[in-house]
Amino acid sequence: MGLEMSRYSMDRRVLGIRGLLNFGLSCCVNAVLQSFSATTELLELLKRWQPSGRLEEKLNVPLQLKKALCAMREQLEPAPHRRFLDCLHHYQICWYTAHDADEVFHSILNLIEKQMSDQDLATEIKNLFKIKVEGHILCSECTYTHHVPTYFLSLPLHVREDTNTLEDCIRSFFECQKLEDGELFYCERCGEKTQSSQMFKLVSLPSILCIHLKRFRNSEGYTRKLYCEVSFPKIINIAEVLHKEHPEMPENRYSLYAVIVHSGKAMFGHYTAYVCSLDGKWYYTNDSCVREASWEEVQQTYRGHLGSYTAYMLLYRRASSDIVQTSSE
Repeated sequence: MGLEMSRYSMDRRVLGIRGLLNFGLSCCVNAVLQSFSATTELLELLKRWQPSGRLEEKLNVPLQLKKALCAMREQLEPAPHRRFLDCLHHYQICWYTAHDADEVFHSILNLIEKQMSDQDLATEIKNLFKIKVEGHILCSECTYTHHVPTYFLSLPLHVREDTNTLEDCIRSFFECQKLEDGELFYCERCGEKTQSSQMFKLVSLPSILCIHLKRFRNSEGYTRKLYCEVSFPKIINIAEVLHKEHPEMPENRYSLYAVIVHSGKAMFGHYTAYVCSLDGKWYYTNDSCVREASWEEVQQTYRGHLGSYTAYMLLYRRASSDIVQTSSE
């Protein structure tokens, strides 16, 4: 029995699935690290980076991330992420402070781009997650359409205070919406701020599709959490979801492989993660605790009640046979 457990533990380490001690309220970073560890494409790119010249190692986020992810696959390293946490503390992701998982995710990717000496490789890493869109702002006065190219590293989806599906949330994101009175847009043709409508057109999708379910709602200076249901599938085909908006889109199928979960209230909570290993098994990671889980258990994060856990970020991996481009850039 002991030998079997030892082999089981070693197998999980090889896959990068292992517990991470909670140092100074680090549950948020721990959950993001678990999702990064499951993103094998990220580690492969980091391994290709060979820093040259003078480099202040302790304060270099991509280097410390690379070391942490590699150490998560080693058997004897007791705290593979401690130096990474020290490094993030220098960049305002501080010890003993509650953080938002989506903000931490963005901060790490932006620091990688800023601090890697090999900018071509840094661009490849960012492109793993980059969702390219074109903002269309239609002036209600002269009907002129302003085109604004932009991108997201995680798709920020509005959650209705009702029953939601991920597919409906995605469709809603790409629908045309009228800007509120306080959000007048400056029209170049009219020469003044006017009533306008806004929508996004999808340009291209990345290899890793990260989705942020916006469960925190700000109102009159108070932040509350939405516990409503948002169901999501194991496999999603964006071409089918956005067929009406993009009828020309080729197949873009994605498989879910990580779910970052938030439990508790908006201002006082805890982050954990479900990750799917390369052998197709799901695991639940709660700081230093790791155990095997089922897809049915992952589905329990669709919704919750006060204090229970709900899915907050979803990471999908694109099928290698599908095309990422959706329209000409």
